[in-house]
Amino acid sequence: MSYRLVILTVCIVFGLLGLYSLQNHGLSRETFGTTTLKQGSTGKDIYELQGRLKALGYFNGKVDGIFGSETKNSVTWFQWKFGLKSDGVVGAKTKLKLWSATKNWKPTASELPGGAASSGGGGGGAASASKLPANNNLGLTAKDLKMMANAVYGESRGEPYIGQVAVAAVILNRVQSSQFPNTASGVIFQPGAFTAVADGQIWLTPNESAMKAVKDAVSGLDPTDGCLYYFNPATATSKWIWSRPQYKTIGKHIFCR
Repeated sequence: MSYRLVILTVCIVFGLLGLYSLQNHGLSRETFGTTTLKQGSTGKDIYELQGRLKALGYFNGKVDGIFGSETKNSVTWFQWKFGLKSDGVVGAKTKLKLWSATKNWKPTASELPGGAASSGGGGGGAASASKLPANNNLGLTAKDLKMMANAVYGESRGEPYIGQVAVAAVILNRVQSSQFPNTASGVIFQPGAFTAVADGQIWLTPNESAMKAVKDAVSGLDPTDGCLYYFNPATATSKWIWSRPQYKTIGKHIFCR
């Protein structure tokens, strides 16, 4: 009897493992399908690919369902940042990683096959825009504010509130500088720019303090007086960042020109 019980237990365990494996593989097939996507591919899977990459700030082109060179470059950048093979080919691993990073993504009308060019038809657009600071003059969207709050929380939670505002201000200063990408997501996901992106803390849910810090920075509060860089002297090992002209210290961060 004990031998039969062992066999039965082993069968149950392997059955559960098999179910778990199918569920997890299903994540990559749930919306994308099973076809490997690469340059030259077209169709609804490419609309979704471009839409999810755009939500993360990796793709700035038109969501048109055509896997061209710009889409391939965006895929390669995403793969490199997330520790995948950077070949520009979207297989099961890349699909799963992208799905996991954009679980709350929903396509806008313009990101659907045959969708309208205008974004005014989306149900949540107006409501989200109404939460933006009244004097937002950088063209920031609600999605930009959310990603900035993620960055502020990942980079500076535990810092004094003014230090959190300072981190948000640095992001905005970079957006306005010709030395950096001209979008908040582009700045945040620029390779090597922020530790929170490198270690995955960018995907932590921000608290109210981080979100308020972003809105205060967008409203014009800049404790750094225009700084473009900051670092923690206790952990920074880059000789280059230490060479930047240091302007002021706020909390544990030194802000630089």
